[in-house]
Amino acid sequence: MADHAGEHEKHESESLIEKITEKLHGSESSSSDSDGDDGIKSAASAVKSKIYRLFGREKSIHKVLGGGKHADILLWRNKKVSAGVLGVATLIWVLFELLEYHLLALVCHILICGLAIVFLWSNASSFINKSRPRIPEVVIPEDIVRDVASAFRSEINFTLATLQEIASGKDVKSFLAVIAGLWVLSVLGSCVNFLTLFYIGFVVLHSVPLLYEKYEDQVDAFAEKAEVELKKQYAVFHSQVLSKIPRGPLKDKKFL
Repeated sequence: MADHAGEHEKHESESLIEKITEKLHGSESSSSDSDGDDGIKSAASAVKSKIYRLFGREKSIHKVLGGGKHADILLWRNKKVSAGVLGVATLIWVLFELLEYHLLALVCHILICGLAIVFLWSNASSFINKSRPRIPEVVIPEDIVRDVASAFRSEINFTLATLQEIASGKDVKSFLAVIAGLWVLSVLGSCVNFLTLFYIGFVVLHSVPLLYEKYEDQVDAFAEKAEVELKKQYAVFHSQVLSKIPRGPLKDKKFL
């Protein structure tokens, strides 16, 4: 009996040691797998960091555009909705630009048609044995108005702060880029009116992101070459023009 009990205890201890060994091997293999996955991820991130992206972006086009439904519309994730939004914008541009329709006249005509249809339907319902139309109660929530106003306020403040930073003279490249952009806008504004310019920008927003997402690699490769060439031209311009502009006495006082 004593020998049998000793053999039983020995068998239990051996099985316990085997279980512990299996757990240790399993943990080592899982840790090695995780280390391998981490190595693959780090290698992939290193390769991705070496790839040139336009404007140095690290996110996808969808996330750059803010994500959500409006990014889906701009990238034509839902073709029916995107086509509908672009169609409405085109209709508005045709009415006001080509047909020279006025906003006040359009609003009044829409209200006249709507009121006339509801009025005739309400009075004719008793003759045609149909229920009167249910006019939905339209109430603009206060939260939406507050959020829109807050968004506009933050965007305007950010724009003013950016312009103030550019005008301080700390970044010559940004200053020249903003001046060139404003000059291009002034030229376009002298050629077309605001509605046409707004419609052109709307069409560009619904076409350029989609084309860029489709031909991303080709555009990034071309943009990289263009950036290198622009840096060379700016270096020449800086050495021949900007470096020869005399600086004021504030340069020696370390205010810049």
